Amino acid sequence: MRRNNKKKLRVSLWRRWMDHGRALSGLVMTFFASAFLLLFLKDFAWQGLALGMAVPLMIWLTTRVIPRILPADSLTLSLTSFLCALGVLVLYDTNPHYAYHQALYYGVGLVAMEICIALVRTIRSWRGIAWLLAGLSLAVLALPLIIGREINGANNWIEIGRFSLQPSELVKLSLLVVLSYFMSRRSLIPWLAFAVGCLGILMLQKDLGTALLYYGTALMLYWTSTGNPGLTAVGLAGGAGAAVLGYRMFAHVKKRVAIWRNPWADYDNAGYQIVQGLMAIASGGLLGVGLGLGSPKAIPVYHTDFIFAVICEQFGLIFGLLVLAMYVALIWRGATTAMAARTSFHGLLAMGATIMLGLQTFVIIGGVIKLIPLTGVTMPFVSYGGSSLLSSMCLIGLIQGVESLNESDIAEDTYLAELSLQQRGGGVR
Repeated sequence: MRRNNKKKLRVSLWRRWMDHGRALSGLVMTFFASAFLLLFLKDFAWQGLALGMAVPLMIWLTTRVIPRILPADSLTLSLTSFLCALGVLVLYDTNPHYAYHQALYYGVGLVAMEICIALVRTIRSWRGIAWLLAGLSLAVLALPLIIGREINGANNWIEIGRFSLQPSELVKLSLLVVLSYFMSRRSLIPWLAFAVGCLGILMLQKDLGTALLYYGTALMLYWTSTGNPGLTAVGLAGGAGAAVLGYRMFAHVKKRVAIWRNPWADYDNAGYQIVQGLMAIASGGLLGVGLGLGSPKAIPVYHTDFIFAVICEQFGLIFGLLVLAMYVALIWRGATTAMAARTSFHGLLAMGATIMLGLQTFVIIGGVIKLIPLTGVTMPFVSYGGSSLLSSMCLIGLIQGVESLNESDIAEDTYLAELSLQQRGGGVR
């Protein structure tokens, strides 16, 4: 009786969250359709009208169609859609060219997310895949050292024709698969060697922001899989030592720490960006200056690192806190999905994707509001960039793949429970 009650509770909660997700998706579509309509009425540009139809359509596909093709959590998909559409909206208001590309990346990201969901659902053995991904990922991650170019002190980009690509964004996915597989098998050496190899390459590229994400994700995932406080403390000490070493070795790290401590001391040069970001947040106040208003382009990288400051300037601090609440809800749903997984591998995979999204959000927003030194990472789903948006959508795909398996288990449990009750009541009807 107790087991049946627990199964009924799981089914009830699942259906409740599905209802909440569908209700939220309707509000999200209405909000962004209205916002793009206002921008269209401002300058009567047909591009704004086109985005006003395309973005709500993609939200509808994400929240209403995809859950019917593959079982998925509508609430998580609605939160993801809100953040992606917010990025397109803010970019259109500041630079329509960026917005068109971001909308295209959003569409490609939906396809990539669905592929990730299908892979997690269908692949039964990850052993060979984990070993293959480990080797290929190290090779791909090292490409910028050979054919890459340096941006903001880090040599982590490669150019393919007219397109630019950041390999470390794509290797995030294989990192999670490799770590999750070998941690679930209690195989320390393979995942540790792979993680050290990735971190070594990132250090050579001077890409310390991504190195922080990789290291933090690996350490937190190790704590999740083992609960070993001793080795986790050793890992924290090692990370602190690496941070001190990076500070002493790289001039751009020293500069970032200096402007974090006092950006106004070098306002005309290195501190200009942070000061402009803080001034934008302050000028927005609680309710913002309004969509299409303000001076977002006064911030040099308003479309990537500092897009949160643009959001706070135009929509206000209250709306900015709402955006943070969206990320918190995503993290909570991801953690819930991980804890409900039937296998340790799937649980670690969902938890790793959740940790990476949460850590990246904290690092970039913490840097923008001067809580921590600024690092070169993007705001998930919102910042401009195909590599970043694609990897973020794939992370959601991994989480939703595990959630899809969980929901399949719920459906199976429900069927078996109802079958058992029918048999007790006098046979199957």
